[in-house]
Amino acid sequence: MPHLSDIEKQKREKLKEIESLGIYPFGGRYQTDCSIKELRDNFKEGNSFSIAGRLMAVREHGKAIFYDIEDSTGRIQLYAGKDVLGDDKFSFIKKLDIGDIVGAKGELFKTRTGEETVKLSDITILSKALRPLPEKWHGLKDIETRFRQRYVDLTVNKDVKRIFRVRTAVINKIREILNAKGFLEVETPMMHPIPGGATGNPFKTHHQVLHRDLYLRIAPELYLKELLVGGFEKIYEINRSFRNEGISTRHNPEFTMLEVYRAYSDCEGMMELIEEIIRVVARDVLGKEKIEYQGRTIDLTEWERISFAEVMKNMYDIEPTDDKKILTQKLEKKGVRITENNKEISRTQLLNIIGELVEPKAHDHPVFVVDWFKELCPLAKRKKDNPELTDRFELFVGGLEIANAYSELNDPIEQRKRFEEAGGQIDEDFIRALEYGMPPAGGLGVGIDRLVMLLTDSANIREVIFFPQLKEEK
Repeated sequence: MPHLSDIEKQKREKLKEIESLGIYPFGGRYQTDCSIKELRDNFKEGNSFSIAGRLMAVREHGKAIFYDIEDSTGRIQLYAGKDVLGDDKFSFIKKLDIGDIVGAKGELFKTRTGEETVKLSDITILSKALRPLPEKWHGLKDIETRFRQRYVDLTVNKDVKRIFRVRTAVINKIREILNAKGFLEVETPMMHPIPGGATGNPFKTHHQVLHRDLYLRIAPELYLKELLVGGFEKIYEINRSFRNEGISTRHNPEFTMLEVYRAYSDCEGMMELIEEIIRVVARDVLGKEKIEYQGRTIDLTEWERISFAEVMKNMYDIEPTDDKKILTQKLEKKGVRITENNKEISRTQLLNIIGELVEPKAHDHPVFVVDWFKELCPLAKRKKDNPELTDRFELFVGGLEIANAYSELNDPIEQRKRFEEAGGQIDEDFIRALEYGMPPAGGLGVGIDRLVMLLTDSANIREVIFFPQLKEEK
């Protein structure tokens, strides 16, 4: 057994004392009449109720003890009087601690100060807490512990609960919006024979019976497009995807994406859709369309477009046809230092590095970045007026990349050529599906975690994921 603190030893002594009374301190089913919120909303003195929750505070006053009990909906005071409970039950109650989970029965009344209270007639222990709850559970020094012991973080930090309630409300509202528009929610495989649908390093696994390697999905895009081929014209998936890459304030190896596909639409149609989704979600979940994010007011009623190609031309004199050598020279001429190591990377990787330099970071409203170079978008259609650019946007809000969309490439010959140019493995099954005919379509990907970061004013993606990936605990 690990070393126990004095408080932990005291809790275990109380555990033994409770057991010595013939009481099992990890009880089973307990019938409640209502939640604490419902009890408060319908408060009437004299009514009797049965509730359950965790003891969060205790105040002893001679022959009376006051507790605060909390469930997932709220908190209320309990009053335990020796004159009501009797000697034995009152003696038992004194063995209860902050953190214990109990069932409580009693009658409602208000104290002399007007506080709504339950006068206990009976109390049942449902789970004895053997570790103390921290008095303070915030600040940078505790941040790793907060994420690692999220169960404690949720217990003592109301704002953390608020964030995750908002997250659930956001996802529910997105479903409501799409379902009302006739979209069908679908599910596609999480294990892929070929990593595809987006750029990124995959997690690799092995199926023993099939004797083959598989990859956790980087994105569900190719399977969803196959459903377009099959005749489903409006579909979406809220999915878990995986990238075997770094961890940062904006990246977690396991993350949640919304992907939406609509036949006979395009990139412009996806712009209209994502603007509606974000504005309706903010209005219905938060009650406003002007939000605060990291000290800045973001106006969700104003949307702007910026051309990636124009920014590259104006800032660095870069053209879509420039090779890697010319790109490097132009960047260094503008004072952007490309290390010797980076000179060995591909032109596509170099363009991605440049793309990060021109991401909108200081705008006080959403910004669509359009006109991306063809090489950066192997699954998007080319623009009719400039085949070196694609019909694609990335959406930035508050400096966060929130969404990405294309006019989807449905030409199987062109798609094969793009795969070959990218140098990766070609998904022959996907090409075959396109050869049967995929309708022109718009496709949209939305980072749910980052959207929740934006709507809850969270600077770190780990704040909006219940159990983020962390380094191994020492």
